[in-house]
Amino acid sequence: MNIKKTVKIIGGVFIFLTLPTFLLYCFIYFKYDSPVPEGIEGPKADALATKMLEELNYKAYDSTHYIEWSFKSRHHYQWDKKDNKCTVYWKNLKVNLDFEHPENNKAYMHNFKLIDQEKADAIAQATKYFNNDSFWLVAPYKVFDPGTERRLVNLENGDTGLLVTYTSGGTTPGDSYLWQFDANGKPTSFKMWTSILPIQGLEASWTDWKETETKAQLPTFHKLLILGIDIKNLKTK
Repeated sequence: MNIKKTVKIIGGVFIFLTLPTFLLYCFIYFKYDSPVPEGIEGPKADALATKMLEELNYKAYDSTHYIEWSFKSRHHYQWDKKDNKCTVYWKNLKVNLDFEHPENNKAYMHNFKLIDQEKADAIAQATKYFNNDSFWLVAPYKVFDPGTERRLVNLENGDTGLLVTYTSGGTTPGDSYLWQFDANGKPTSFKMWTSILPIQGLEASWTDWKETETKAQLPTFHKLLILGIDIKNLKTK
């Protein structure tokens, strides 16, 4: 087989494998990509955020000291909310995070303690996982976190949405989320404008709620386009 024919075959395979993905990306981009909507800050925005917290029984969540869950069956968490610590498991790694005293962080592989750069890398990865995965679990309860801005947004269907922007904290400060609600003020979805997503304005569901052992309401599933985000093994104390 000559080189020219080989190049044609490789090129054909490459196009066959990548063209459908590229076309799908273009379709999604032109259908969903949108700028962050404008909104109005003030007491009315804060009141809508407060109504959401009341509908979700924020007091029960606030008094919950411990949450355990699995994110997409890949990352597993034992979060001590009271002492602000979390143990993170994935693959053959275990990391003990102490958010108030990071000098106490520890990392293990196959139960052997990691040191130096391997330890630092594992801790950084665990922190990144926690920031992302816990947000999919407790995002509604973070609307009054330090550094947040809340704005009322008029939606196309005539309803009112709540735009929350995180100006600091987490792994990707500057992200914005537009919450939408049912008639009682309970979240049903949010749209996202984040630095890690190539398409801005994508919508994810917040409809599969579970009342946990402490009466705190937490989600068990999110739908994002055709993707599903499972939250399993949910326990609270």
